[in-house]
Amino acid sequence: MDKKEIILQIISKLEEDYQLFMIAAKTAHEAATHSENIPDNKYDTLALESSYIAQGQANRAQDIKSAIALLKQLPLKTFSEHDSIRLTAVVELEEENGSTRHLFLAPAAGGLTVSFQAVNIRVVTPESPLGKALLGCQVGDIVQLSPQDKESEIITVW
Repeated sequence: MDKKEIILQIISKLEEDYQLFMIAAKTAHEAATHSENIPDNKYDTLALESSYIAQGQANRAQDIKSAIALLKQLPLKTFSEHDSIRLTAVVELEEENGSTRHLFLAPAAGGLTVSFQAVNIRVVTPESPLGKALLGCQVGDIVQLSPQDKESEIITVW
């Protein structure tokens, strides 16, 4: 499996998100500063609310931009079945019901899903509960986030 291609797909999706958030921030800023949104009284808060939205969208865009920069510099590691899981590991988990899922441990972009060679790969970060549970594990280990969750076996790490 080519991790460089996975990273490129993640970066591509993040760049699309970045553009959307920048457009949203600009639109909200325009709404906040538009002459028709000048408050008529102290209870008219449309411009203020729009400015909060603009700031939130701009902050999210900046977070995405930082994630892109981080992922572009990320050194990719090669793993064997005897190595412990850490950043840049692609992990295949088998659920109790026999289904499998693939995860990519990255420092950013948690929750994003990319498709590589007809396999969906979800990005998890070390800060997430699943990322924390995976760190340090090896092939054959059982992962369970909490007593209520189902167990998953790590069947492949690369």
